[in-house]
Amino acid sequence: MLIRPATIHDVPAIQAIVNSHAELGKMLFKSYAQLYENVRDFAVCEHDGEVVGCVGVAIIWADLAEVRSLAVKIGRQGKGIGKLLTQWSIDEARRLGIRKLMSLTYEQAFFEKLGFVVVEKDTLPLKVWSDCVRCPKRHGCDEIAMARVLEDVPQISAPLAQPTPKGVSIPVLPQFAD
Repeated sequence: MLIRPATIHDVPAIQAIVNSHAELGKMLFKSYAQLYENVRDFAVCEHDGEVVGCVGVAIIWADLAEVRSLAVKIGRQGKGIGKLLTQWSIDEARRLGIRKLMSLTYEQAFFEKLGFVVVEKDTLPLKVWSDCVRCPKRHGCDEIAMARVLEDVPQISAPLAQPTPKGVSIPVLPQFAD
């Protein structure tokens, strides 16, 4: 299996994998436009010329990135693909000098095996919640916030991202409110 940066040619496969999990309520749907716009953030796992998994690393702040859209083709889970993709995310954060990775997930045990710990959602900056306006669960989010600090990455001297203010869990713009 090969983990490599995604190209525009991978977008249809990435979308099919991500959206198959979105149909199960495990992640947000991704449009072609979203994926083409963010293809530089993605890596894919290729096996015998077929894309069988994907992951994105979205930079949130100078000291924080999000592991997002981590998905393995249905029927290919349990073969270490997710672990390889998450390790790519960790390596990419190190390469970029980002000390902390976070994820919003339903797969707590998976991320715990990779050194992530559960954190309170309100410790994450408000910017993390920007995708939530498109989520059908935006008023009752049941995802688990997890984070991993990469101790070998030096702390950066930059303003810290402010945590989500108390009482605000997921911002919803008025035009999107039910």
